Amino acid sequence: MADYPRSLPEFQQLFPGEAECAGYLTEIRWPDGFRCPACGHAHAWALETKAWTYECSKCHRQTSVTAGTVMHGSKLPLSKWFWAAYLMATHSNGISAVQLKSQLGLGSYKSAWLLCTKLRRAMVDPDRSPLAGLIEVDETAINYRTKDEPVSGGQGRSHDGKIAVVGAVEVIDEHPGRLRLACIPDYSADSLHAFVKANVATGVTAKTDGWSGYPGMPEVNHEPHVIGSTAAHVILPWIHRVFSNLKTWALGVYHGLRRKHLQAYLDEFVFRFNRRRSRHAAFRRLLGFSVTMPPATYNMLIEPEAKG
Repeated sequence: MADYPRSLPEFQQLFPGEAECAGYLTEIRWPDGFRCPACGHAHAWALETKAWTYECSKCHRQTSVTAGTVMHGSKLPLSKWFWAAYLMATHSNGISAVQLKSQLGLGSYKSAWLLCTKLRRAMVDPDRSPLAGLIEVDETAINYRTKDEPVSGGQGRSHDGKIAVVGAVEVIDEHPGRLRLACIPDYSADSLHAFVKANVATGVTAKTDGWSGYPGMPEVNHEPHVIGSTAAHVILPWIHRVFSNLKTWALGVYHGLRRKHLQAYLDEFVFRFNRRRSRHAAFRRLLGFSVTMPPATYNMLIEPEAKG
């Protein structure tokens, strides 16, 4: 089987039914053959009475191909999950839950939202390496909207109707490399330094504007540039282009983001940006992360809403 579909017709050819989806998922989850999650034994037999389920020949634990993954306990067909992953990974701007409900013929918005949210959780590589080399670091504010109100927000660094966001992007041969984005409580040195420490390799050169929160960043070579009358996008062109594209995407796809799950949407934007040159390969990556990500219940997924 091909590593991943490179076009929509190829996707349809590779995954015409549940058996093909299950086989592909099995290959991704156990590339070296089945391994029992309980005892580590390598031998099992497929059960005829339970779809896509294996019983360990040593401890007799039964494990389905979706058990312990983001698809755990889902009543949706695997084909729906595959279509959703393909659309979210390969569309240049992604797809909203409203659009996904219509495209996949799902019965409710809740089902579509859960599908999108669970896949979005799997868009962060747990083993990703920190940014390296020369990076641009800057902060911005994302205007948010409430349930029944349009996007709003104050001016400048005001927190009124906004969420503070910090970003860093690698600059490789005068072109953007990998990206990181994160919500932060404020623009203080504590918030900015914590982001840099979590996302940037030791010894990188960090180019910033003259904001007072940046000096003293841990274990980096800091290059501050006082903006003055010069346009900020001239001093830090790539991170400002990222911020511009992020805000355009948020308005175009979601008609403005709500505060509740902003970090998850930032992770989605980063996933797609970092794979912008290999969108179809991103489909396999997303499924790969999905089988290593532990499952989450509906209550776990809406927990940020309660805190918001």
